[in-house]
Amino acid sequence: MVYNIPTLYQLRTINIAASDGALLPVSVIGSGQPVLMLHAFGMDTRQFLPFILPLVNQYMFYLPHFRGFGLAADLTLPSFNFIEQYALDTQQVIQYITKRTGVSEVPVAGISMGALVMWAYFQRFGTHSVSRYLNIDQAPIIHNQADWQGGVFGSRQAELFAQFESLINNAEPYMYLDDFRHLPYSLKVGLLEMERSFSLLSVSRRHSQLLVKTLSYRAPHKISLMNHSTWQHKLRCLSAYIELPYDYRNTLETVNIPTTLLIGGRSQLYDPKWQQCLSDMLPDANAQILPNSGHAVPLDAPVGFYRVLRNFLQD
Repeated sequence: MVYNIPTLYQLRTINIAASDGALLPVSVIGSGQPVLMLHAFGMDTRQFLPFILPLVNQYMFYLPHFRGFGLAADLTLPSFNFIEQYALDTQQVIQYITKRTGVSEVPVAGISMGALVMWAYFQRFGTHSVSRYLNIDQAPIIHNQADWQGGVFGSRQAELFAQFESLINNAEPYMYLDDFRHLPYSLKVGLLEMERSFSLLSVSRRHSQLLVKTLSYRAPHKISLMNHSTWQHKLRCLSAYIELPYDYRNTLETVNIPTTLLIGGRSQLYDPKWQQCLSDMLPDANAQILPNSGHAVPLDAPVGFYRVLRNFLQD
């Protein structure tokens, strides 16, 4: 039996030329007003699909794959400053959307790293091509400062950054190896444990924690044989997070478009109280708090996330 799937439900991939000539893969689905959604660190942008499928008869969603992740796993970064590179790539995607669809502005939603990319985008390109913005559990600064203790991991930042630095230093002699299988077993275990710990810090609900533990379990013989195409990229990104300042607070007052701050009330990555401070620093912002959610809002509070996204698009 052959099923005829309506066009608006068919996911397709387009390639958009970046400023350096690289072809950026972008998943596209839906029909109607264009919407841009930017994914998190380590996330495949297609994980947005369960939340946007009910809306594809009203909106056309553009879901870029950041270099090093998803369908862009083979694209290398021309710059160590990956957030700024992603912001530049995002500008190319927005220009493509506005030219292709004829609209002058598009609504944008960014989660975690994708949201940090948007703060970098606003600093470099302003807001004139963005109609409104949904910021999902992300501060505009990574490192804690004397006047801001709401950086990533909050009070545990120094402890966790030290663990990341140790892992990065241990892996440095092997960064030339493309094949994960050729790494020392102890280093592979350390890398996988780091990813697992990061994922567990991102969730607060018991069912989410159980899911993360189940999906991240690897038997010793599977660790020996598994491939891991993004391990180098993830370590380079972690190095940049640690070494580069990534402080976009000075651009907040210029973000004069309607902004929704979606905050996980139990987020262990970005303290909810510090995130709420952004409401007073942005010209036109409102905060939506999901009290039982951690940082990974779509996983911890899927219904709440969908409702906020739907309301954000319909405003």
